[in-house]
Amino acid sequence: MLNGRAKLLIFDRGSITEDRYCEEVFLPHVRLLQGAIGPDFIFMDDNARPHWTLAVEELLESENITRMD
Repeated sequence: MLNGRAKLLIFDRGSITEDRYCEEVFLPHVRLLQGAIGPDFIFMDDNARPHWTLAVEELLESENITRMD
């Protein structure tokens, strides 16, 4: 979130799978935020099932992103 707000993403078709989450949310949006915030960036999610998959864990690790406990 920048300036106190994040863009609301609305998905009008299908379920949010780990692949859709990685491709349609994480890569285009989280990377952008990480770049804007810099090295102090900490990723926070809401514990939804697609956020806690092996694919997301590997993506966080490969992007060197810290997840908030």
